Amino acid sequence: MNQLNILWVDDEIHLLKPHILFLEEKGYLVSQCNSGYEAIKRIENEHFNMVLLDENMPGMDGLQTLSQIKELQPTLKVIMITNNQEERIMNDALGSKIDDYLLKPVHPNQILLSLKKNLELPKIISEKATMDYQKEFGVLSSEIEAAQNHKDWVNIYKKLMFWEQTLEDEKSGSLSDILESQKLTANKYFAKYVEKSYPLWMKAQDAPVLSHRLYKEKIRPQLNKKTLLIIIDNLRFDQWRKIAPIVDQYYQIDQEEAFYSILPTATHYARNAIFSGLTPLEMEKQHPNLWKEELDEGGKNLEEDAFFKAQLQRLDDSIIWTYDKISNQRQGQRYLSKIHQLKDNDLNILVYNTIDILSHAKTEMNVIKELATDDKAYRSLTKSWFENSPLLEIIKRAADMDLQLILTTDHGTIRVKTPTMIKASREINSNFRYKLGSNLKASSKDSIRIDDPKSFGLSSVSLSSNYVFAIADSFFAYPNNYNQFINHYKDSYQHGGISLEEMILPFVVLYPK
Repeated sequence: MNQLNILWVDDEIHLLKPHILFLEEKGYLVSQCNSGYEAIKRIENEHFNMVLLDENMPGMDGLQTLSQIKELQPTLKVIMITNNQEERIMNDALGSKIDDYLLKPVHPNQILLSLKKNLELPKIISEKATMDYQKEFGVLSSEIEAAQNHKDWVNIYKKLMFWEQTLEDEKSGSLSDILESQKLTANKYFAKYVEKSYPLWMKAQDAPVLSHRLYKEKIRPQLNKKTLLIIIDNLRFDQWRKIAPIVDQYYQIDQEEAFYSILPTATHYARNAIFSGLTPLEMEKQHPNLWKEELDEGGKNLEEDAFFKAQLQRLDDSIIWTYDKISNQRQGQRYLSKIHQLKDNDLNILVYNTIDILSHAKTEMNVIKELATDDKAYRSLTKSWFENSPLLEIIKRAADMDLQLILTTDHGTIRVKTPTMIKASREINSNFRYKLGSNLKASSKDSIRIDDPKSFGLSSVSLSSNYVFAIADSFFAYPNNYNQFINHYKDSYQHGGISLEEMILPFVVLYPK
């Protein structure tokens, strides 16, 4: 790293020689001047990383100098040093976007700390994170191999998420590559665990809360307060963590827990399961008029409110509730215009589809492919969308109305990288992460085949039907136009299969600040 160049501006600069020598010993290059006029000239002609600026100087004082510095170089960092403790001076300085404010007399270590915080903090954090992950790698690997139950896997996934976001600014990328490999290994172990455990979960043996139990076991117990339930389609846990600080401006987190999506981790199955309180097999039997089979024509999530009404009747719940779905900006604005009408309802359900649309757009639109090149960029894009969406305004209004907020999702998504060939004797569904049909053939290394759909709570199109689920980062490709297919869909975000990202989901209860 190049030596950092500091400009120290003080009309009594000669008295600061010991401080300057101290900083130079610490590796900084310190230039000196004794007036605001001289400082402006030097900033016009030289490069500096930071300005240490005395507030009380004759002629052009510190605040006037600061104003001209910001006109010349708005991003140049400035630390104001003063013996004036008036609140007005502090407010003026802070309002001019200084980076720190130090009161005289200042100790050399105090200045050093401020310089490190403002100039070297990302580097220091990255180096510390690198050392910590290197220590944690072996421990985490052992935990992945030894995981016994659904709680173990939630803890492992949360640790992987933590390290992924902690290391996302690591410059070399080497550790991020190692973490990516560790996450891939974890997903392969996780798939084996799900294959073995899922039939037991359908019998409620050592089962996590699954999609079809979400209302009864998680949402229902919270309805002692007027509540807005927001289901953001296709929201991963790491995406929730990215937008959480924004939500935190208006809501305090009361609970942040995890639940598991049912299989397939696709909207048709997972979200209908949330609303109906039933597995796909049970939906097919109890509500044949509402449930659509995989290859049926038409939308497959058009009866969510009817499913929910039936669940409430089955549970004998007599709550006052509403249901709305938003898929675009116009619908979001329309919802905002009527939100004041919802404050007296026990439960207001809002399905928000934008994240799902965003993930599919990455496959089809070049501009989204460029903006979401990897998980880090995908999280960043999610945050940018959320900050400028009607959804954030809806959350603000809900806080003003003193509504409890429950934020969750139906399934997650994963960036697919490994193609695996799928063969079938007849027409099968179009999803890239799971297939339903007869005589399905795919690599056992990259997929799990289910020959008894009923044991997984799944319906069957015919007696010979079976399911194949892609695991880890794999996706199904057809023999025809195989290479063309791979080129188009590799590195896209897909869902429907078995992975930590698709199955382990956030369930967050928040109350207004």
